[in-house]
Amino acid sequence: MRTHNKESQATVTPKMALQFLKEGNHRFVNNLKFNRNLLEQVNETREGQWPFAVILSCIDSRTSAELIFDQGLGDIFSIRIAGNVVNEDILGSMEFACKVAGSKLIVVLGHSKCGAIKGACSGVQMGNLTGLLKKIQPSVDKVKGQSHTSDEDPQLVEEVARENVLRQVDEIAKRSDLIQEMLQQGKIGIAAGMYSVETGEVEFIYEKNTTN
Repeated sequence: MRTHNKESQATVTPKMALQFLKEGNHRFVNNLKFNRNLLEQVNETREGQWPFAVILSCIDSRTSAELIFDQGLGDIFSIRIAGNVVNEDILGSMEFACKVAGSKLIVVLGHSKCGAIKGACSGVQMGNLTGLLKKIQPSVDKVKGQSHTSDEDPQLVEEVARENVLRQVDEIAKRSDLIQEMLQQGKIGIAAGMYSVETGEVEFIYEKNTTN
């Protein structure tokens, strides 16, 4: 399995990029991952990189995007932060990935049993983590306002995790004029997914510009 090059990346559409990820997750779940020569991929990418997607996911040790989507060196940009939240630096990284490096798809990937989401739901305050969890608080407030679920119910964490993923997708488009413009022009797509730490499966719960 060869890594992407400039020519192959140029032919990728947002729809194809999302399909690559869906197919990769299917291989992962069924233990059918491609047999890659990683050293060969090091050599193939030594002059440059042409990733087809940029994925924002949590730092959770079970959610490595390259593994769960069965991708190799040079295939995707991977951004990781607790709670898969957006900030200026992450937006700048996404702008670089799409505008400069040619990626065709942005994915925000949340997951089940997320510790950061649980901390936000519980109102944890601890050093610099306090400010990070504040970015999740609007999702906590929205879910609690719509649900009769108690603070101790594990289902609350799962509902907030899904809401947070959708909110971060919305934040990306709102806070980056560059990304908004590329979305409007159909040059890139954006999607939200939820990874199950119990099964290894990714469920995509929102997609934009991924039908062509």
